[in-house]
Amino acid sequence: MSDLAKEKAARLLKKQGSVSSLSSHEVRAKDVFGRSKDSMSTVSYMDEPGHHDDFSRPAVQMENTYQLGPTRRFPVVTVNNILKDVLTNYLQEEKYEAELCRQMTKTISEVIKARVKELMIPRYKIIVIIHIGQLNEQSMQIGSRCLWDPTSDTFSSYAFKNTSLFAHANVYAVYFE
Repeated sequence: MSDLAKEKAARLLKKQGSVSSLSSHEVRAKDVFGRSKDSMSTVSYMDEPGHHDDFSRPAVQMENTYQLGPTRRFPVVTVNNILKDVLTNYLQEEKYEAELCRQMTKTISEVIKARVKELMIPRYKIIVIIHIGQLNEQSMQIGSRCLWDPTSDTFSSYAFKNTSLFAHANVYAVYFE
């Protein structure tokens, strides 16, 4: 702690006081088994109103919104266009390489999340999940689970494929009350 902070704390304690109700040698409490033990209680005036700082802070009044649903629906079609645009731009000419694709999933997910947040849709949490794999005569099944409110939560999905790789992007929009 800096010297300035120590001086301020000392001034506040001196000004506001910290009072000990009784010292430990004046009060001897007996527990259930008849042994005595020392006890000491301290009362601080810091918690009393009017004894905080030299200046008074105005109370901030916040009103409840009571808004249980979104004022505007999540634009699924616009987000689908963002997914298509980003995946096509980043992966159109790429060949599958495991390490490169690992980095590309991070980069693409950050770009998509930033572009979706630019839409300024209030009270939605955005989750972006990208899968990139080698296109080699195989299949893949993806499953995800979460608590879902079908009236306000939604998702957007797009699948991309070129000659050597495939990519699947999901954007989940979960309404935050």
